[in-house]
Formats: sequence, C-alpha cells, structure tokens
Amino acid sequence: MFYYVSKVAWFFATPSNLLLSLILLGFALTLFRRMRSFGLGLAFITTVVTIGLGLLPISTYLMVPLEERFPPFQDDGKPVDGIILLGGSVEASDSISRGQLVANESAERVLDTIQLAHRYPQARILISGGGGTVFGNGAGEAPVIAEYFKSIGIDPARIIVEDRSRTTSENASYSQALVKPQAGERWLLVTSAWHMPRAVGVFERVGFAVIPYPVDFRTGGASNNYRPFAFVSDGLRRLDVGTKEWAGLIGYYLTGRTNVLFPAPQPSSLAVGSASR
Repeated sequence: MFYYVSKVAWFFATPSNLLLSLILLGFALTLFRRMRSFGLGLAFITTVVTIGLGLLPISTYLMVPLEERFPPFQDDGKPVDGIILLGGSVEASDSISRGQLVANESAERVLDTIQLAHRYPQARILISGGGGTVFGNGAGEAPVIAEYFKSIGIDPARIIVEDRSRTTSENASYSQALVKPQAGERWLLVTSAWHMPRAVGVFERVGFAVIPYPVDFRTGGASNNYRPFAFVSDGLRRLDVGTKEWAGLIGYYLTGRTNVLFPAPQPSSLAVGSASR
C-alpha cells in the first residue's frame, strides 16, 4: 500500500506537475466571470515562479546537501566481497524492445559498477531492481542489466539478480535476505550521490551495513553551484529530483524505514561491510 500511495501522491506533488497544474487551473478559472481576475493572477504568478525555479540555481541548493553527505569512495587496498548496484539507471522495457541496453541520466551507476567489477575481480555483483509500476508489473531492470554484464564478459557466476524490489526500502530488505551478508564482509553500495543518504539508511535499518560508492553527481561543486540554468527544463528537472529525495527521506523516517532522518557516514562502515546480528 505504501508503494502505491507514495507513487500516486508524488505524481501530483512533483514540482513541475504541480506548477503546470496551477497555471492550467488559473486559465480555467478565467472562464468564470467572478474568478477571472483571480485566475489570471494565479496563472501569471505561477508562470513567473516556474521560470524563476527553472533558471535560478535554487534547485542546486536542494541537491548539494544530499550529494555531499557521503564522501567519494577511497580505495584502501582491502578486499571487497561484493558490489551492490541499485536500479534506476536503465529503461528495462525499452531495452527489451530495442534489443540493447537503454540507459537514462543515471547511467553512471552501471558504468562505475563495470569499472568496480574489473577492479575487484573476486567480488560478487548484486543487481537490485524490479519492474513494478502503479498500473501493473513492468519489466524488471536487474535481469536486463545482468544480461548486459554477461554480454561484455563479466562472469555470470559472480552475478546475483534481485528483481522483486520496487522501492529503495525493498532494495535493502530483499538484498539482505538474498545474500545474507556475513560479519566482516565488505560490500560497496553503488547509487546516485543524491540518493545515497536514503539508500544507506534503509540498508542500515535491515542490518546490512555497506560502504557508500556515490556516483551520478548532478552538481558541480564550488562556484559552479551558483550558475543559473540555460533552460527552464533543466532547473525544473533538478528541482523534481531534489524535492522527491527530501520527501523520500522524511517519508521513510516517519514510516520507520530508516532510523534517522538524514543518514550520515558511520566510522564503522568504512571498515566493515556487514553488521553482526
């Protein structure tokens, strides 16, 4: 139930959808004589706000705290037992239809996992990502990525497929149940930097401590964060992503899916990949 409620609620709460809805509502109200002035005012103000949010670096400030919460991974030379790749980087249905991998704007998740697979040739590779949708079941992402990995020469014996999960919370619980990590094992968690706090939080919640490996940064850092956007759509897209992630952190904390509101690096997780239970 949580899955369906969150998906439907977020569709209407997504900033770009909400702003467009308010503009359309404003114009619709102009059809009523008594509401004409109010409707025009609502449409005009919302349009200005939309342009401002799309061009000004406001959305960047939403993303920076998320992306800088966990530092980039530093290879300490110690062995790595496993690599966890969270779904969200591949369009599964399109990939199946085209007969080749169709990646989206988070393609770095796949690319960096391939690099890690070569750097740690003994590590298992757990791909977590199902294909659930609000209106039925979509194609699972994990099997599609697994087939691609096999096609580029990664040993199939190393690959573990978790294709039931539809949410980050399910990524963690199903992954933990599937691999049953042992104390002392070191598992790298590969996902987008802005998604890492929530991802680490749910893995810790199920007792699967991981070493963060953030990728897919959307902000440039330093002075680049002050730059306005060249296109309104770029700013709104970043606003949608940042707002959704903050809403996810709050929702997961309130529903007990994470233990803290804004998960932070734990010193122990830098050395040990699995919590003793």
